[in-house]
Amino acid sequence: MVKFTVGVAMTPLDQLPGLARTAEECGFSSIALPDSLFFMEKQTVDYPYTPDGSRMWTPDTPWVDPLIAAAAMGAVTSTIGFYTQVLKLGSRNPVLLARQVGSVANLTGNRFGFGVGIGWAPEEFEWCGAPYAKRGKRVDEMIEVIKLILGGGMVEHHGEFFDFDRLQMSPAPSKPVPFYIGGHTDVALRRAARVGDGWTSAMIKFDDLTAVIDRLRVLRAEYGRSDLPFEIQAVSVDRFGSSGYAELADAGVTDIIVVPWIFDGHGFDSPLEAKQESLHRFADKYIHGRNAV
Repeated sequence: MVKFTVGVAMTPLDQLPGLARTAEECGFSSIALPDSLFFMEKQTVDYPYTPDGSRMWTPDTPWVDPLIAAAAMGAVTSTIGFYTQVLKLGSRNPVLLARQVGSVANLTGNRFGFGVGIGWAPEEFEWCGAPYAKRGKRVDEMIEVIKLILGGGMVEHHGEFFDFDRLQMSPAPSKPVPFYIGGHTDVALRRAARVGDGWTSAMIKFDDLTAVIDRLRVLRAEYGRSDLPFEIQAVSVDRFGSSGYAELADAGVTDIIVVPWIFDGHGFDSPLEAKQESLHRFADKYIHGRNAV
């Protein structure tokens, strides 16, 4: 049966613990946590996931570091999972990130998945002291470094972008942290097929999604990874309701990311109680009810 995850982008920070508890009560699989470092007054490149390249948020839109949010929400729940969707690796340091990811995985009892992407804005790289050039190759090496450290024991790395002698971070997570790779380009899909435990989408139409899933099947076979478990996490913009969710599941989606209060006409800043009612209504209909996928 397909899983349902709650997306909490642009949600007021004080609502997050309550939403996590309610989502767990309702039977949602996970909470998807977005990432945005800051709002630059002037953007030098287009945002890639809107038709006109503009951002869907303002300088006053609330954001929280997703790793801190996962730890906070994990502290008030016991079974629901959390994953970043997606954390922008390119502007960060992989050794520091390994410590943070390992901490969240341990504090949540292995309920954390690491969804990662490169990042789209040059400002996020440059103003955080990271180069924008060669960002794809740099992120590939970052994933290698983070996985190496999270594996536990004394490790070292000597690469093109990062270099360190033997070190150990303890405790290592008792189970491997799954890595979900974001991005819609062929380079990103190759990265997901090569090193990911799944692929996670931005907003996407069904026809484009099925093309991506087909491409991932080909690439995973190419890399000899067809027999390994692999998640397809989708934010569909044109398939909803019991028939739409069934179409997504039939296409190969394993995890549908939804924002139930938007379906009920409530905005991102609507009261917590309204959002909790929407979570219950959605779960009754699609997770527990006779219309469940």
